[in-house]
Amino acid sequence: MGLVDSHCHLNFEPMGDDIAGVMERAKAANVDYILCVSVNLEAYPEILAIARAHKNIFASVGVHPCYQDAKEPTVEELVRLAQNENVVAMGETGLDYFRVDGDMAWQKARFVCHIEAGIEAHKPLIIHTREAAADTMSILKDHHAERCGAVMHCFAEDWETAKKALDLGFYISFSGIVTFNSAARLKEIAKQVPLDRILVETDAPYLAPAPMRGRPNQPAFVAHTAQYVADLRGIELDEFSEQTSNNFFELFRSAVK
Repeated sequence: MGLVDSHCHLNFEPMGDDIAGVMERAKAANVDYILCVSVNLEAYPEILAIARAHKNIFASVGVHPCYQDAKEPTVEELVRLAQNENVVAMGETGLDYFRVDGDMAWQKARFVCHIEAGIEAHKPLIIHTREAAADTMSILKDHHAERCGAVMHCFAEDWETAKKALDLGFYISFSGIVTFNSAARLKEIAKQVPLDRILVETDAPYLAPAPMRGRPNQPAFVAHTAQYVADLRGIELDEFSEQTSNNFFELFRSAVK
């Protein structure tokens, strides 16, 4: 099996105007499946249309914690939208204290809404956390997110946070950040996380990995991140690709190969 880009935003520019080209380049890079992730309900129809048009693209539904002015979801609405056969995940959701400041009560309430919807819809969560690791993990534990499962997307936190996530049965996803020279701590974590709990992603169009830094990211570039982490762990890319892809389908159980 080829690779899975477990998190990207195909509807964002510049990819949104060249989906055919994006998919052709992904195929050439041995990327077989892609998860296109929702950040607000307003753009959800775009994501759903992309997933419906391509058998190897999956969708999520959710509202990003940084989108303060986005339409606020309800548990009932998220559950209803998640029933679509193309939707395999809830999110991305979580907490972000870097881009947003002030009273975070609304952000925490939105996060809990997604957790409750994930549990009810039996869809795993895609977790975004930035400068909010302690609160993120506390909310996930207190609201029993282990009942639906989760992935810590674009992981860039410390080993303590990774361990807490792993103890809850969650997965850890590495993006191009792990290839950056400044990411020494993250490289060590990439060696420590059990192989059966790792995913890889681009978060395209952001965070292009070395040697593609400075360019808009795209799903094909997840191959660079996969090769880098495989090298860190001293294993062959084929083994790493197969395991991380199996991990994806183990977590996102409604995704059909």
